[in-house]
Amino acid sequence: MRWLVGWSSAASGTGPRATRRGAGADGSTVHPVGAQLLWGDPDPLWAVGDWRPDEVRVVQADPFTRLAILGCCGASDEELRVGLLAARGGALRHLTAWSGSYTAVAQVGRRVTVAGDLAGARPVFHTEWERGTAYATAALPLADLAEAQLDVGHLAALLACPDSPEALGDGTPYLGVRRVPPGHALVLRDGARDIIGYEPTASLAVAAPQLAADDAVAGVREALVEAVRTRLDAPRHAPETDLGDLDPGPVPGMGPAYRRASRGGPAPGIGADLSGGSASGTLALLAAGLPGVPGTLFGHGTGAGERLLAVTFNDLATGNGRSRQAELERARAIADNPRLHHVVVTAGEEALPYADLESGPLTDEPAPSLVTAERHRRRLASGSADHLVGHGARQVLDAHPARLADLLMDRRRRHLLRPVSALARADGPAAHSFFVPFTVYRAARKLARTPYKDGLEAAAGRLLEAGRPGSELEPAVPGAVGASLAALTWFRPGPAARWLTGEALAEVSVRLGSAAARPGGLRRPGERRASAALARHAADHRIFEQAAEVRSQRLHAPFLDNQVVRACRALPESLRVQPGARASVLRAVLAGSGIRELPPGWGATSHASHAAAVRAGLRMSVGRLVEIFETPLLADAGLVEARVVRKALRAAAEGEILPLDGLAELVSTELWLRRLLSRRGSCWTGSEAPRQRAVAGGVIPRTSL
Repeated sequence: MRWLVGWSSAASGTGPRATRRGAGADGSTVHPVGAQLLWGDPDPLWAVGDWRPDEVRVVQADPFTRLAILGCCGASDEELRVGLLAARGGALRHLTAWSGSYTAVAQVGRRVTVAGDLAGARPVFHTEWERGTAYATAALPLADLAEAQLDVGHLAALLACPDSPEALGDGTPYLGVRRVPPGHALVLRDGARDIIGYEPTASLAVAAPQLAADDAVAGVREALVEAVRTRLDAPRHAPETDLGDLDPGPVPGMGPAYRRASRGGPAPGIGADLSGGSASGTLALLAAGLPGVPGTLFGHGTGAGERLLAVTFNDLATGNGRSRQAELERARAIADNPRLHHVVVTAGEEALPYADLESGPLTDEPAPSLVTAERHRRRLASGSADHLVGHGARQVLDAHPARLADLLMDRRRRHLLRPVSALARADGPAAHSFFVPFTVYRAARKLARTPYKDGLEAAAGRLLEAGRPGSELEPAVPGAVGASLAALTWFRPGPAARWLTGEALAEVSVRLGSAAARPGGLRRPGERRASAALARHAADHRIFEQAAEVRSQRLHAPFLDNQVVRACRALPESLRVQPGARASVLRAVLAGSGIRELPPGWGATSHASHAAAVRAGLRMSVGRLVEIFETPLLADAGLVEARVVRKALRAAAEGEILPLDGLAELVSTELWLRRLLSRRGSCWTGSEAPRQRAVAGGVIPRTSL
């Protein structure tokens, strides 16, 4: 895992202890394990882990004005200097406008600014420490530093409503460790912190001005092409800070020569997925179609003429041979390109979800990807050292169902006709199909007329009622219509909420009630719900990167880049809500890039195959899962009743229709707790390093419940 960490002390000089424990000229008394110092006291900054030399850059205007960029950034050194000067004047948005995915840290005198991204895939965390503030791009190191305990209330909110920032707030699973919201920056002045938003938001009363559909799609194309080119191009700069000669600590950096000589690791160069949907296929075709040699990165390739490595994952254990064969045929048709080298990765039962749960690293927080990490690791191990994935495309391109309410607020009712009609046909012919358009329209109108505060108060009341003996949450209506109706609210319980205890639901209800009492801003329901869904997906993607990490490999998700998110937000809502909008936009992106011939069935969704694999894995591993929940830590924390979860696992394995995503969240949270409490060691070393690790003593507190 790669992360950066630093802190800002309360004042300069010899007063506060934070400065004494920093990175002094005579050697720091406390520092991260495997750290590489980027700059020192009074506000030190380290890069920790397996960073490549071209991924860490520092530009400096004077001894007290400097900028560090960590990650994949397409800006030249001159552009970084211009951005640093703009940040010195307070223009934070300039630090987030370059192509790529990165974290920017600007220091101007004693003012330190750490800019997060729009999606939340590269978050920033902070905590009080030694009369100042410590910050990092990972929460666990800060929990170690502050010797934080587990926040059971946050875990309850994460299970009850994972895509509702009102309940999660800015918390993390560790008490006292906070997360900077997406689209915001952490600003530190002499240890005091402030959270500042750098992105303008639309008003509830007046819709944001929107581009014409053609212009908006052209903007998405330009942003995606530039995002892919940033990963392909040789660096357009000579890094001012080269970490290659520094001691990388116990996790050595993987240099180009090592990668070329390494056996069993990812292939050098650039790769992409052809299985998984139209988004990853679009990235592969864009990367193969750009001028230059697609498979060669500066210092990463094996020589001229290398092709882009396209990977297709062929699951032999799900039994759905017809859809699997169709996916292979589409992949082979796309890979019929002299600039692509196609590899098919076959896997059986050993790669199903829930297989090999005992292995895997400790991630920053729990996420459903923990139960599928081994499956994805097998696919990624056959990929390249730099691998493109299509994560985030659905969240930035598709319309959240709550956007139908936004259209009603703008009196654009005619744009609801096609999406509502498509919903009526989505679940097949049935008697209720005639009433679906009216039902969906009524739900959208109700959401448009319900104030944000009233919606949260009603949701808090429902959770409180569901937590009482003999009550339960309303059963989910299966199918696309039920999912859309459930999403047409200010608040939607998560799929795991139905298995939480009354005490846990009451805790989340209190959080929602407190959020309703605070000013909620003037954002429209569709915009707010879509942003929350993107933030949750980006956070899950980050945990996916940690859980399925392959040594020396970098995963790139261009759809989560700032410039791509901004371009996609400019798409008109009337275009977003149309059936097949995502595939239509991606087709237009490829056509504008000169790629017009696509195989039949391109753009088809992969939900059915994923659900089949999850159910097959659950059926195969149900014995082990029931054993895990004989004495679960979740029950010790008061979040679930073990008997209820065991019953649900057996029922789902036998074919009963239950929310499989909710079971995956329960299992992943239990696995994460076990890995956390069995952990030994700390992220810090030195004579004054914390004596205890996070969640010291292995005790789960229940005081918050």
